[in-house]
Amino acid sequence: MHFLHRQLSADRFPPRMADSLPTEFDVVVIGTGLPESILAAACARSGQRVLHIDSRSYYGGNWASFSFSGLLSWLNEYQQNSGIGEESIATWQDSIHETEEAIPLCKKDKSIQHTEVFCYTRQDMEDRVEDIGAVPKNPSSVASSTLTEPLISAAFPKERHSSDFAHYEKSAKHTQKNETEISLEVTDKEESLEKEKYCGDKTSAHTVSDGDKDENNPKEDNTDQQKRNRITYSQIIKEERRFNIDLVSKLLYSQGSLIDLLIKSNVSRYAEFKNVTRILAFREGKVEQVPCSRADVFNSKELTMVEKRMLMKFLTFCLDYEQHPDEYQDFKQCSFSEYLKAKKLTPNLQHFVLHSIAMTSETSCTTLDGLKATKNFLQCLGRFGNTPFLFPVYGQGEIPQCFCRMCAVFGGIYCLRHKVQCLVVDKESGRCKAIIDHFGQRINAKYFIMEDSYLSEETCSSVQYKQISRAVLITDQSLLKTNSDQQISILIVPPVEAQTCSVRVTELCSSTMTCMKDTYLVHLTCSSSKTAREDLEPVTQKLFTPYAETELEKERSTKPRLLWALYFNMRDSSGISRSSYNGLPSNVFVCSGPDCGLGNEHAVKQAETLFQEIFPGEEFCPPPPNPEDIIYDDDDRLLEASGTSDTTMAKQESSEDSKNLESPEKQLQN
Repeated sequence: MHFLHRQLSADRFPPRMADSLPTEFDVVVIGTGLPESILAAACARSGQRVLHIDSRSYYGGNWASFSFSGLLSWLNEYQQNSGIGEESIATWQDSIHETEEAIPLCKKDKSIQHTEVFCYTRQDMEDRVEDIGAVPKNPSSVASSTLTEPLISAAFPKERHSSDFAHYEKSAKHTQKNETEISLEVTDKEESLEKEKYCGDKTSAHTVSDGDKDENNPKEDNTDQQKRNRITYSQIIKEERRFNIDLVSKLLYSQGSLIDLLIKSNVSRYAEFKNVTRILAFREGKVEQVPCSRADVFNSKELTMVEKRMLMKFLTFCLDYEQHPDEYQDFKQCSFSEYLKAKKLTPNLQHFVLHSIAMTSETSCTTLDGLKATKNFLQCLGRFGNTPFLFPVYGQGEIPQCFCRMCAVFGGIYCLRHKVQCLVVDKESGRCKAIIDHFGQRINAKYFIMEDSYLSEETCSSVQYKQISRAVLITDQSLLKTNSDQQISILIVPPVEAQTCSVRVTELCSSTMTCMKDTYLVHLTCSSSKTAREDLEPVTQKLFTPYAETELEKERSTKPRLLWALYFNMRDSSGISRSSYNGLPSNVFVCSGPDCGLGNEHAVKQAETLFQEIFPGEEFCPPPPNPEDIIYDDDDRLLEASGTSDTTMAKQESSEDSKNLESPEKQLQN
C-alpha cells in the first residue's frame, strides 16, 4: 500500500498552526528518518505522549523516496535552503529563563553534497517539450555540482504538499491473515496503482545530449531495439509520478531484524514487498547470474562439475562453521579472501563467494566476518523466495512512514515543515527541558530524540563523519536480459582501482512501482573516497552506454542505455559515539542517518538500544492489542475484565479508533 498526503486547507488550520499544538509531551522526536520513526512508534506504543516533527515537508529525511519531479525539487531545496532568518532569533530569547540556557540547532541541512545531474536521452520534438518548459531549448552540455540555476521550473502542475500538522485518522476494515508467524505480504503481481508523492513547485536538471537531432537515427531490425529508442526525456516528465526514487538504496534480509520487527509489531500490514529475483556478478567484463539454491548451483552453466561440488561443500560448512573452529582457527587474523584461497576454491568460486554471497571487501573483511556474512546469506534463503532479499513496493521511503502510522495510531502527533530553533537546557541539572520552534512556541518534554543533521556545527565540531557516494540512474533495459523484463537484481562490482571500495548496484523494474514501464531504476552505492561522480562514474561506464553516445555512433549497443543520472554524496553518521558530541544534555538522544550497509540492521539496533536506555524494562514495539479484547464503558472509563486475565483495556476517543488497528489496506488520510 502507499500513503497519500494531502495539503491542509487554510480554513482548517490558522497560519500559526503551532498555537494549536499542546505544550507538554513525554517525548519529542525531531526528524522522520527510519530510526527516529521506529523510536516514535515504540514510545507511542508504550503509552508515551509523542510529538514527531520535521523541518522538511516530506516524511523520511534522507530515507525518503520521491517522484521524478519531487527529486528535482529536492535538489533545488538543497541549493536554496537559507535556513532560519535572523529576524526569527528574537522570538525565542524571551522564552529562556535566567536558570536556563539555549543550545541552537542547525539552520541548514548539510548532509548532502556534490550533487550533479546529467540527462543523456534525446528530446522528442513531436511532444513540444519546450512549450511546457520541461527542458531548456538549448540544453547545456555541462553538469554543475552547484545547480545554481533551475533549468526546469514550469513542467509540472503544482502538487499538494505533505500536511504541516498531521494526526492520522483511522482507517476501516482489515481481513486478518491465518498465518501467525508471517503477516508480511510479499507480492509478485504487477500493480497498476499510481502513487502520489511530495514534489515541490520547482525542479532542476542539466541535460547532456545532442538533443534535438533524431532524424538520422539508424533503423533497428527488431521491436525491442525500437522500443529502446522511444524513451525520451519528455516521456520521463509525463510519467514522473511512476517513479519513486530512494535517496538511500537498501534491501531487507528475509531473516533480518527489520523484517522481524515489522512482523512482531504488525507494521508489516501497512506495506507490500517483492522478492529480489536474482543476484548477479560482474567478472571479466561480463554480468552473470549467481546460483543461489542447490538446484541453481547444479543447473549453472558458469561452473564446472568439480566447482559445483566444491561450492556445495563449502556452503554446507559455512552454515555451521561455529561447530568446526579447527577449520578457521589459524586464519582469524587473515582476510576472508586469503581464507578462500587457502581452502583451494577456484578463482571463479572465490569471486562468487566474496562478492555475491558474503558481499564483503577483499581487503578489509576478516575470515570470521566473511563466514558470518555467508551464513547469514544462506539462512535468509527460501523464507520468502529464491534469494535472501525483499524490496518494499514504492521504495524504501515507505518503511519510515509505516512506523509513523503506527505511532499516530497510538496517539502520536505529527507536524511537518516545522523547524526547531533551539533546545532549552536547565543550567543546574544539565537536562533539556523544552524546545522552541520557529513560531517561538515553547514545547516541554521529558526526553528528546533527534537526527544527527539537526545538531549545530558547534555541537558536532569533534565528530569525524564518513561519506556515502550515491548514484541514481534511469536506463532502458536490464543489465542481464532474460525472458522476463520484471527482474529485481543486486550486483556487487569489485573495486576498479586499488584503495577503492566495491560498488553495490541495485536494479529495479517497473513492477516495484519505482519507475515507468520499459525503464529500469538503478542505484549505485559505495563508501566515499572522492566525490560521488568520481567514485561511481567508472562503474557506470563499465555497465552502461550513454544514450547520446549511441546516437552519435549510430550503432547498436549491447549495454543498457543510460538515459538520466544523478550523483551525490550523503553523510554517514553511523558509528558516532555519544561522547563525540559537545555539550549534549543527558536526556537528548541522537539517531544517525543512513549507513552504507545493504540492510537496515544498524537503524533497528540503534532504535532498540536507545529505547531501552530511555525506558528500561519496557517491551520494544510489542504487537498491538486485539481490538475485540478492548473493553470500554460509556464514560470512557476502563472496565474490569471479568474472568479474562489477559484482556487488554485502553482508552478510546471514538468507536472507529480500534478499527484502525486492523486496517492496513486503506490509504492514510490527514
